[in-house]
Amino acid sequence: MEWYLKVLKNFANFNGRARRKEYWMYTFINIVILIALMIICFIAIGIEENVGKFFLILPFLYTLVVFIPTVAVVVRRLHDINQSGLWYLIAFIPLGNFILLVFMMMNGTPGPNQYGPNPKEITGF
Repeated sequence: MEWYLKVLKNFANFNGRARRKEYWMYTFINIVILIALMIICFIAIGIEENVGKFFLILPFLYTLVVFIPTVAVVVRRLHDINQSGLWYLIAFIPLGNFILLVFMMMNGTPGPNQYGPNPKEITGF
């Protein structure tokens, strides 16, 4: 949970680098929260359809709230592998998400790079 909160605290910081662990833990917790919100929606729809439709807005609102922190952590993750944050735009072309997924799995550049020091060496995590 500390990695998730770390990303939210850095929600608009597009500078620096983010470790794989920071990115993947944030992504994992995001998925768990979205699944929980969807379960709440389905339960609410099962109890009372009109009330359930109101709850359908919860996953959308959550996604809207975490949009900027998500983009920021992806950009910092790209910086960790010594790539420009503009590579994030590849997600908007067909099959671009697969290339971005490969980037997210790559090990960071050892030592400092043009985007800052290695986060593995400076964090206490």
